[in-house]
Amino acid sequence: MAATSDQIAQIIAREIAARPAQVNAAVGLLDEGATVPFIARYRKEATGGL
Repeated sequence: MAATSDQIAQIIAREIAARPAQVNAAVGLLDEGATVPFIARYRKEATGGL
């Protein structure tokens, strides 16, 4: 059985004590080509401070 992206986001969120919406936002930014340092510095509001 393959996990859906929502299930994966829930698992990651649980592992790092975050909300699934925060994980989905971070994944979306990464999919758009943003780097981790860019997200950490300039997109904190988009990920809820993740």
